[in-house]
Formats: sequence, C-alpha cells, structure tokens
Amino acid sequence: MRKVSFVLLALALLCGAALAACGGSDDETTGPAIEEIDLATLGDDVDVETVAAIRQNPAVFLLDVREPDEYAAGHIPSITLIPSGEVADRLAELPRDKEIIVTCRTGNRSAQVADYLRDQGFSNVHNMTGGIVAWEEAGYAVEAE
Repeated sequence: MRKVSFVLLALALLCGAALAACGGSDDETTGPAIEEIDLATLGDDVDVETVAAIRQNPAVFLLDVREPDEYAAGHIPSITLIPSGEVADRLAELPRDKEIIVTCRTGNRSAQVADYLRDQGFSNVHNMTGGIVAWEEAGYAVEAE
C-alpha cells in the first residue's frame, strides 16, 4: 500500500510539473523577449510574433492604416489609426525617432503605405506581414469599439 501511495504521489508531481511547463501566459510575447530584438536589425517586413514581442517597447510606434469601420471591428491594443488615404496629410503625426510598424487587414495596404513613407524620407518603417488577419490567427489580443 505504501509503495502504491508513493507511485501515485510521484505521478501527481510529474503531471503537475508537465502541466506547468505546458501552460501559457497572458503575455503576448511567446517569441523573443523585447530586449532580445535589436530594433536596428528589423527588415522592411516583420512578422506578427516580432511585433507582439516589441509592441510595448517605447521606441516602437504602431500604425493601423485601415478604415475607421475596420479599426472599430478589431484592432491591436494601443495602435494609432491613420487611414491610408489620410497618411499624406498627416505625416507630421508620425515620429521620426521611433520604429514605425504599419499594419492593415492583410498587409497589402500597409506595404504600400510603408513604401510611401520611405519615399518621404522615413528610414524607420516596417510592414507587418499578414496584417490583423495574421495577428488574430496567431491568437494575439484585439480590441473592438
């Protein structure tokens, strides 16, 4: 009886340890930690995992270029909305001293806006590939209004 109790206790401890190791967290940074990503090495395109890892960094500015109704349906928390058709008139609102991550629904409009910003002299602009669709598919949080 004593041997059975010991085996059951050992199994319970192992199962608990395995569950703890597999458990997730509410933190969206399942990839590299913020301090592990050198912002200077970001390419023109960045994936949603990288954006999730760096989005809280004060040197990063997130820009959503979708239309207001798309934004209201669901957007990355704390992102700034400037619809693509308004970007040219609102360049002064964009920081030149931060890395700008541009996103839209699937990454097409944001790629065009990123190219436009580079043409306007911004050297710190990156397109989030896959857009909000990829963000949601990866399981990252969105806010709706």
